Amino acid sequence: MDLNFIDADKLQATWAYLLQLAVHQGLNVLAALAILLVGWWLSGRARNAVLHAFDRPHVDATLRPMLGSVTQWVVRVVTVILVLSQFGVQTASIIAMLGAAGLAIGLALQGTLQNIAAGIMLVLLRPFRVGQYIDAQGIAGTVRETGLFMTELTTFDGVCLRVPNNKIWGSAITNYSENPTRRLDIEVTVPFGADVQRALRVLREMLADDKRVLEVPAAEAMVVNFTSEGVTLNLRCWTSNDDYWNLRFAFYERVKRELQAVGIDIAVPVQELRVPGQGEATALVLHHTPQPSHPSQSSPGGAQRRA
Repeated sequence: MDLNFIDADKLQATWAYLLQLAVHQGLNVLAALAILLVGWWLSGRARNAVLHAFDRPHVDATLRPMLGSVTQWVVRVVTVILVLSQFGVQTASIIAMLGAAGLAIGLALQGTLQNIAAGIMLVLLRPFRVGQYIDAQGIAGTVRETGLFMTELTTFDGVCLRVPNNKIWGSAITNYSENPTRRLDIEVTVPFGADVQRALRVLREMLADDKRVLEVPAAEAMVVNFTSEGVTLNLRCWTSNDDYWNLRFAFYERVKRELQAVGIDIAVPVQELRVPGQGEATALVLHHTPQPSHPSQSSPGGAQRRA
């Protein structure tokens, strides 16, 4: 094959241009990788710096993770723009591209954006803070952190629970740790034949003996209901949030012992089953001992004592 028609000078110039282009683009790739690595490293350092700067008593602990995450992602976005500029992409083109990408991502990730918006609202309105025990319609635990996308909780049995912010924001939030005091109610049923006034006097003395019971509002013991088993008495008092569960469990232990000490038993439900016999009715009496009923929010007890 005759290659005399190829100009050697042009071939050498083309080869020199391709070599120069390869070297130039290779340097651009190396510079872009260096900028990317340094930018990602700086984003982590910037986040830690913000967390350290706002690690002060007068700054809400719920706000710190959010500020740290925002700072980290701002640095990362700037890093990506610098990387693209290494390849000759103009700033206007970058902004247009980010706008188009933001629209597409926003349509595709509506749930994620809702979590971000919910996280911002949780931080701004602060229905709860780090270290408080909450229940958002079944999602219960001690708050560890509120981030851009998720809120971290620790359940009463020590399990880490991560919940999307939108699920918490869209629920009714019960905050058990917000108020410094709580009211304690314990009901006990005594038989109809028991001395009710004596039982009330025992309960009032028990309330007066415990220093964890607050004087204001005043503690009470009263008759609240008549049931098929007997007369229902209510023991009611106010105590600090920290003492609530310890006091409840202590009273459950003492009520039965104190009443039995003065000859008053706890009422036991009785069911009578009559079985027809040969001309006579045979009666079978079934005794059922009820289990102590705990309120549905009993789970905060362990978590609050550990918090």
